[in-house]
Amino acid sequence: MISLACCKSKVIIFVQPIVEPTKHNMISKNHMDTLSLLGIKAKVVFSNLDPKTLEEHSLEKSMAVRTAHGAIAVNTGKYTGRSPEDRFIVKDKMTQDSVWWGPMNKPFDPKKFSSLKKRICTYLEGKDVYIRDAYAGAHVDYRLSLTVINEYPWSNHFASNMFLRPTIQELENFLPEWTVINAPGFMADPDIDGTRQENFAVLSFTEKTILIGGTGYTGEIKKGIFSALNFILPHQRNVLSMHCSANVGVSGDTSIFFGLSGTGKTTLSADPNRRLIGDDEHGWSNDNTIFNFEGGCYAKVIDLSAEKEPDIFNAIREEAILENVILNKDLTVKFDDSSITQNTRVSYPIHHIPNTQPGSIGNNPKNIFFLTADAYGVLPPISKLSPGQAAYHFISGYTAKVAGTEEGVTEPKAVFSACFGAPFMPLHPTVYADMLSKKMKASGVNVWLINTGWSGGGYGEGKRMKLSHTRSMITAAMNGLLDNVDYHEHPIFGLDMPTSCEGVPTSLLNPKSTWDNADAYDKAAHELAQKFANNFNQFENQASEEILLAAPSAVLS
Repeated sequence: MISLACCKSKVIIFVQPIVEPTKHNMISKNHMDTLSLLGIKAKVVFSNLDPKTLEEHSLEKSMAVRTAHGAIAVNTGKYTGRSPEDRFIVKDKMTQDSVWWGPMNKPFDPKKFSSLKKRICTYLEGKDVYIRDAYAGAHVDYRLSLTVINEYPWSNHFASNMFLRPTIQELENFLPEWTVINAPGFMADPDIDGTRQENFAVLSFTEKTILIGGTGYTGEIKKGIFSALNFILPHQRNVLSMHCSANVGVSGDTSIFFGLSGTGKTTLSADPNRRLIGDDEHGWSNDNTIFNFEGGCYAKVIDLSAEKEPDIFNAIREEAILENVILNKDLTVKFDDSSITQNTRVSYPIHHIPNTQPGSIGNNPKNIFFLTADAYGVLPPISKLSPGQAAYHFISGYTAKVAGTEEGVTEPKAVFSACFGAPFMPLHPTVYADMLSKKMKASGVNVWLINTGWSGGGYGEGKRMKLSHTRSMITAAMNGLLDNVDYHEHPIFGLDMPTSCEGVPTSLLNPKSTWDNADAYDKAAHELAQKFANNFNQFENQASEEILLAAPSAVLS
């Protein structure tokens, strides 16, 4: 097996444009102005390099290994995932009365931010610096222009994969609204910088700047921009921002998928029979469009196989970046090896998926799916939600962690992340929920709750839902095959469960019938219902009567 390490070696200098090699390969005046304004005195500035050149830089610097799949593989170092406790938002006149302050949105002192920015820019002095221009948001009326400044070539390569890539013509007069400064090698000093520890991600909406340091995990870059859009679009542009994937059928029908990590959001939206809009973040505009924020995908690869997820597997080729994987001697990826982390990843440009939606924009959704991996084995595999129930489950954002996925987790643990993405949502969850509810009612969209977790018992006793059954249920819902079937109401959660579904055993549709012990099921269902209620206490004062009445009936009685 081969592991990866980062060290310095000989540097080869290439300066090329973002799309194709041309003679117009000089550093733009805009970039020089940006660096000068920040006080960054770099050794060499690499401006808008193409992915292949960035791959060469990463390989020459011994920061990456070329795998047998064609993609490069890197090790992000100590941090192999996001660090929500180390994400901050500058608290100033713009944010003090609008941001939902709390564990997910920690306040940061404006003076400390200015000092930290100066220190990280000073740290980059004398180093190679990689800088690129990009867009976030496929809708031309709502896209965000940004400049990303990176210490490492593969971090800049990631930004190229994940954000929307301007044309050469657009680059000529490119004016960035936001700046991201990313320096994994810069370790913060909490006593000086006001951080919790050495790593950090700090957003300033006034300065329109994101500072990321102390961590090589690239997901912090894209999530930082998502956090910015999740504030700007609803608060300033009246556009609903959503942590979801989306795809389009042959008839033009759009479906969107909400879900936390491990629930199948990326997998289920990568449907060979539908065109992918995007796999992680979208906006829902007032002109009735769903638009992707990204220019690429960032998928988990743990236990990946060509049979289960062919689109993602085949996307792992040149220009893709694998993170924290273990390689076999023949340089193939050992996809089932979680020695470094369960959160092994690949980033790739969206055109690596063969059936993508042109322009990454779709119409009003016909179906919305809330994905939850219920490790208690209580929730139905599919149920239809009323508008009130949809808002309730959207605000709740429930899934469950299981033993082995996180240190200290020895039994199923309920996880509630508001709007299925609380770490990236600066505003109060009810702001997003109210906007979603209004759009649902106006569009007449169907909303479904999908349990991709356990059936026949909880984790350790029951069995995980088969992906084939989940796909069959989702396909049936999208094709209208559940419009005229009979439904049965869940006695505790009040969910409407279909009594039949093409391609799915009827016995699977009512979760209680899959348990050997009915009393044990009732006990587990009441326990989970109480967890929902306990979590929702924090939102009660700002939730409507319709939403409150959607709580599990066992709790209401």
